[in-house]
Amino acid sequence: MTGPLIVINPNSNEAVTEGVDSALAPFRLTGGPKIECVTLRDGPFGIQSQLDSDSVILPLVNLVLSRKDAGAFVIACYSDPGLDACRSVTNRPVFGIQESGVLTAMARADLFGVVAISEASVVRHRRLMARMNVLGRLAGEIALNITVDESVHGNDTYVRLVEVCKTLKKLGAGSIILGCAGLAAHRGKLEEELNLSVVDPTQASVSMALGTLLVK
Repeated sequence: MTGPLIVINPNSNEAVTEGVDSALAPFRLTGGPKIECVTLRDGPFGIQSQLDSDSVILPLVNLVLSRKDAGAFVIACYSDPGLDACRSVTNRPVFGIQESGVLTAMARADLFGVVAISEASVVRHRRLMARMNVLGRLAGEIALNITVDESVHGNDTYVRLVEVCKTLKKLGAGSIILGCAGLAAHRGKLEEELNLSVVDPTQASVSMALGTLLVK
């Protein structure tokens, strides 16, 4: 029996972890690998800047090192902080939700769009997409200009999401990625309302991780 799949929320906002945990309910298969969602207590309340993103790298590495029982890891923050560092200290698979979300979106449509939390997030996301050499498949990325906490608790978040997704659809996006783990609860409703593929990147990462573990 393989070890558990550890899904790490790198910010310290428990509400985000709870939302991720709920979104992963369909992946908890009878007899399959256990999925454990954990909060990085040393992380900032929300990862909204490059400094926030860089600040969690060492705590993430320490957490990965402490979980010798794990079968695989998922870093549930859309800028994939610490992904390379964590991969360097373990022989277990480590998945980042941005990388997995982009790959999944490209498997669903020729062009994809991204909904970001803030303009600062867009800059970080483009760096990784440039590294992946996929900017030619990006129809556009638009920021909601809200905080990570508002992505979970904001009263107007869904209305703003619909507006942004409709704009991305007009730009040619056939698949849209929700560029923050805190937006997970909105995926199903958005997909139904827009009649468009909407990717929750944490679900995308966990899907890949489970596939890796189940074939072992």
